[in-house]
Amino acid sequence: MAGEGTGYRKVVYDERRWRTLREKRAVAERILSALYEAGITDAFVYGSVARGDVRPGSDVDAFVPHPVNPEILQARVEELLGGWKRRVVVQATPTYAVKGYIYLDDLTSISFPMVEMTPSELLFYDVAGKVDLDGIREGIRVPGMNKALIAIIPVEDGHLEYPVELDVEKAARLIGVSPLALRERVRVLKRRMEHGRTGLYREVELSADETFSGVLKVLLDSNPYLKRRV
Repeated sequence: MAGEGTGYRKVVYDERRWRTLREKRAVAERILSALYEAGITDAFVYGSVARGDVRPGSDVDAFVPHPVNPEILQARVEELLGGWKRRVVVQATPTYAVKGYIYLDDLTSISFPMVEMTPSELLFYDVAGKVDLDGIREGIRVPGMNKALIAIIPVEDGHLEYPVELDVEKAARLIGVSPLALRERVRVLKRRMEHGRTGLYREVELSADETFSGVLKVLLDSNPYLKRRV
């Protein structure tokens, strides 16, 4: 079993934690179901809700892995999910894909790329752990790395924790990703730890009269690399 040997720590869930997971996953199912109804069938949730290691303050993050018309998506969110609290445009680095975030509340968001993402950028979600609508409905939990650089491996009564930097090759096998992808994600997270809460290159909160498309146009005009990429 994966839990045998050195370096592991086992966390057994109590009923309160299982209840929190059920509650978070109910939110995830509602969002993914709404996106599916809107014609977006490949969306998924990622992070602790996919892995299972949730806390009461854990985010429920849904992601659409391809560009969509942001104004149409926003309208569908309003129609199917009752509205949103705020909207944000994020770019992690000057060369990274621009993404839009629609926050339903402080802990719940739907994000989407505003330009095509590269395969390496999409690997982030494999590293974090992701589950689609069917997986949520079937109660599937997947391995992945959290922001503390710990590999979370679900087991029947909870999860195992393995420090990624103890052995990146082994951690990559446990998660099911390439060591190269895992090392890159570790590098990014460590940089963010050094430079503040997010370490983001750009984060723009939209005002009431701004649109995602309008903000993207401004970013394209000010970032030659991004413009060439589009």
